[in-house]
Amino acid sequence: MKRIELTITALSPLAIGRQKPGGSINEVEQYIPGSVLRGAIAKHILHRAGMELENLAANGGDFAHLFLAENPAIFQNAYPAVGKVGSKHQIVNNTIKVLPATAVSSKANPGFLPKGHGVFDTLIDSFCAEQFNHPYDPSSLKALAEGVDPRVEAYNSLYSQHDEQYCTHAATSRLLTRVGINRHRATSSDDILYSIEVLNEAFIAANENKNITWDNYVYRGYINVPNNSLAKKLTDFINNNSEVFRLGGSVSRGLGKVKITAKEIPLANDISSRIDAFNQVLHKRWQNWSDAFGDGRSPAGSDRTPNLISDTFTESLRERTFFTLNLHSDAILTDNWQHTTVISPEMLQQDAGVEDSTLQLHTAYSSYSYSSGWNSAWGLMKDVELVTNKGSVYLFSTQNRQIWENALSKLEWRGVGDRTCEGFGQVEICNEFHQVFRECAV
Repeated sequence: MKRIELTITALSPLAIGRQKPGGSINEVEQYIPGSVLRGAIAKHILHRAGMELENLAANGGDFAHLFLAENPAIFQNAYPAVGKVGSKHQIVNNTIKVLPATAVSSKANPGFLPKGHGVFDTLIDSFCAEQFNHPYDPSSLKALAEGVDPRVEAYNSLYSQHDEQYCTHAATSRLLTRVGINRHRATSSDDILYSIEVLNEAFIAANENKNITWDNYVYRGYINVPNNSLAKKLTDFINNNSEVFRLGGSVSRGLGKVKITAKEIPLANDISSRIDAFNQVLHKRWQNWSDAFGDGRSPAGSDRTPNLISDTFTESLRERTFFTLNLHSDAILTDNWQHTTVISPEMLQQDAGVEDSTLQLHTAYSSYSYSSGWNSAWGLMKDVELVTNKGSVYLFSTQNRQIWENALSKLEWRGVGDRTCEGFGQVEICNEFHQVFRECAV
């Protein structure tokens, strides 16, 4: 198995549309979906090979292994590598992640420190509060210190760590207005005026003394290839044709030109340490809650009815291993042929190929939207799918940790749900942001 890192430099605006069912407005995605990358690379391989009309499923050689096999290459989303570091935007080389749905920030001044009031995670504290039957309504400590509205709200963003500081990642967009052309007169047509929303191809890297320096937007994505030799061939093909790819729509209007470079990178193998760190923090936090509100059976000094759930949990806490599934892309989840936004223990066991009667889902934070698209190979619209939004979080625990580590590693590699080869269902186990608490917001 090999992992290929793609660095995608925008050389012209990108029109990567996203139209919601029933809507008349075609919005632009704020990243490059894996399905767009997969389609663009597959199309160019076929074009070079002159095989567009052949039945590749029967005898497609390397192409069939990459795109049509039972275990095809996984094309993950490419997220903008341009981060806001301090007051400036710059290209960073660190891993770009999706903030969990449990991350919150001040309503008065949202954002990472030092400009904002800071961002922190609520998963572990809300879980402990629920077990103790205690209300949990977090507030921003910095907002309280400044005497402004301390309420918090969900903070959805892409982020990375740069020089020990957290920074947000985003791509900007603009509207391109065009007129229709009368094909007979070769002049502009009456009453045909339209606008296309596109991702910008450049950003302001420096603005000093009225001298503005521009730099191209860069996106970073990954391809997981199950075969080492195929990964080498695919890497060479992309690098040898780095400036011929076009992404998104309106290519005939000059949009979508990019430069793609690829390199093989080592696989991350730190799931065990991530699970250890998450459980150590959860146990320590649970002890803090016990010190503040009793031993988990009833709040100290109160006549509240003993909490049998937390009582049982406290007794079995040391026997269980907790882990989270964090969605790093939208996921298509189905349970008994019906769409769902919750990964149940049965679904996780089936996806991971593990049987574990002790697996338990404690809490889930998820939301949904709809996704569709255009299949260039078929010349047809894709089905409208109900998708679980990226950033969703699921907290599980088990008493059989030893049978899960390898299975969770494979899930990170392959993803969960349907159409994972198009970038849906990317997951990360135990995102480190769950260890950022209210008193140490970043």
